[in-house]
Amino acid sequence: MPIPLDLLIAVSLGSVFMGAMTYIGNGPNFMVKAIAEENGVKMPSFFGYMGYSVCILLPILIVMTVIFL
Repeated sequence: MPIPLDLLIAVSLGSVFMGAMTYIGNGPNFMVKAIAEENGVKMPSFFGYMGYSVCILLPILIVMTVIFL
């Protein structure tokens, strides 16, 4: 039974955009944060990063939802 293309697109977009919204949801984000803090660079907290990502990634997710809906 083939998987519907719309479902694959929705899962892909959700994982790409929503997974990047937290340090924990995206491994490279957490790794960059750890390396930067180890070298003395001030990084936003978990909730600070969430604030930045909500302002940038949530509107993108909404636009993608409208485009592919």
